[in-house]
Amino acid sequence: MSVLTASGTSIDLGPAAALSCRECGQRTALGPVFACTSCFGPLEIAYDLPVSDPEGLRRRIEAGPANIWRYAPLLPVPADVADKPNMNPGWTPLVKADRLAAELGVTGGLYVKDDSANPTHSFKDRVVANAVEAARAFGFTTLSCSSTGNLAGAVGAAAARAGLRSCVFIPHDLEQGKVVMAAVYGGDLVAIEGTYDDVNRFCSELIGDPAGEGWGFVNVNLRPYYAEGSKTLAYEICEQLGWRLPDQLVIPIASGSQLTKIDKGLKELIATGLVEDRPYRIFGAQAEGCSPVSQAFKAGHDVVRPVRPDTIAKSLAIGNPADGPYVLDIARRTGGAVEDVTDEQVVDSIKLLARTEGIFAETAGGVTLGVTRKLIASGALDPSLTTVVLNTGDGLKTLDAVAPTSGPSAVIRPNLDSFREAGLA
Repeated sequence: MSVLTASGTSIDLGPAAALSCRECGQRTALGPVFACTSCFGPLEIAYDLPVSDPEGLRRRIEAGPANIWRYAPLLPVPADVADKPNMNPGWTPLVKADRLAAELGVTGGLYVKDDSANPTHSFKDRVVANAVEAARAFGFTTLSCSSTGNLAGAVGAAAARAGLRSCVFIPHDLEQGKVVMAAVYGGDLVAIEGTYDDVNRFCSELIGDPAGEGWGFVNVNLRPYYAEGSKTLAYEICEQLGWRLPDQLVIPIASGSQLTKIDKGLKELIATGLVEDRPYRIFGAQAEGCSPVSQAFKAGHDVVRPVRPDTIAKSLAIGNPADGPYVLDIARRTGGAVEDVTDEQVVDSIKLLARTEGIFAETAGGVTLGVTRKLIASGALDPSLTTVVLNTGDGLKTLDAVAPTSGPSAVIRPNLDSFREAGLA
């Protein structure tokens, strides 16, 4: 469907009809903007969704490609998106984690949505794929972002595939694996002295400067389109469960956008008739060293007070999360919660998931599983219900977190006597 942008040009972003303010509801034409001109609230995509024929929509989705473009009728992308050069992320495994469930005492069915299987090994490929289509529509020639690591790699890879220039900005102290992965795709990688919040502020300044002319910042001026990619996690989980809602989801919180858009995706599935409308609970997970949303939830506050991050979970180290207040609303509305865990619990949970299910999660996955364990122990999460835990990235990116306590079981001489002496026989 073609619509007019704010500049009066015609673009095709599928069912996307307009931008809508999440605070005051004012609508504006599609364009590379992210804040409401009336109240400065965040903008998100408003759709003309297909609601008249759920069975036909379900058949169309199931006949689509094994990636996020099977959900093109529900995303801000053109109908022919699958034919364009893109990273084609998604349709990652939903692992039925029976051995982990036995360890945790979960009887209702425990699943791990393993997004480390995406092209650059994190869920960020989903959001960037949507941003690339918006960048094309608006005529941008450079793809950029502020990043805690995974997004930088996803932008570099997607820009290379799409034939765009990339220039991405990161804090100077990221894990080396993520730095290398962001740099290898040949774009410009700029390390900034400071935290992620410092990096994000710089990018906001660059957008308003002539030096940023023609640049699409995926998580700033393209944020409304970019964020919609997280909905595909909700779509896939429900389809992989046989077109039904999970009872409980545990989701990591960085900016909070992923959690809010998963909730939006679930509501859209209900609205289109693709799943039965019934209650679900959403839980948010943070590291103790960067837990502003968890602190606000526990204190009963509606405002999230910024903190300075100090945690090994660097991909979640956003001290002033933009979607924090909306996360609080969703957790409270659905009967969920927001909890946090220590770095030690993060490492222990990474190892537990690897030992029981053969999934090596990065530190964000350790946070999510650690919080799941804590919620079960406190009684906040019901072990008799179907629960989905998100792993959003690959442990090979955060080796430093587990390297000090992971190594050879023994060092032996190359003979059987030495093998037996080590107690391995």
